[in-house]
Amino acid sequence: MNIYFTLKLIHLLGAAVLFGTGLGIAFFLFMAHRTRAPAAIAQTVRTVVVADALFTASAVVIQPLSGGALAWYAGYSLFEPWLVLSLVLYLLIGACWLPVVWIQIRLQKLAAAAATAGTELPPQFDRLFRIWFWLGWPAFGSVIAIFALMIWKPILW
Repeated sequence: MNIYFTLKLIHLLGAAVLFGTGLGIAFFLFMAHRTRAPAAIAQTVRTVVVADALFTASAVVIQPLSGGALAWYAGYSLFEPWLVLSLVLYLLIGACWLPVVWIQIRLQKLAAAAATAGTELPPQFDRLFRIWFWLGWPAFGSVIAIFALMIWKPILW
């Protein structure tokens, strides 16, 4: 089997997992939030945290490894402008994702506590949810930009 195409498949699957899991997590948590039902939200966020741990974290490790190997095998310098910009965007995604993971854990605890107490979600929940929501936009935009950079490989400087 051709090593280049194997690396490319691994890299594409990793990208699909990152984007798909992120989009799925965002959709399910947003929809659960709309219910304002603490028990439903707590269960959804619990599942979201597991999905992030299993799928997103695995892909986060696989992407730079497979991408670096793919670039090397294809003969690209790791200092190609489109690769450098891709790595910068990847770091931006990570800078958004790490606080999101912490926020998700906090959201789950706050929703579970409200469900147990039979109360509404506390104001802190809504504040954290807004931060979680807004951190998703630069991350998703960066993923799409990386897809474009990988496809077109533009000359940037």
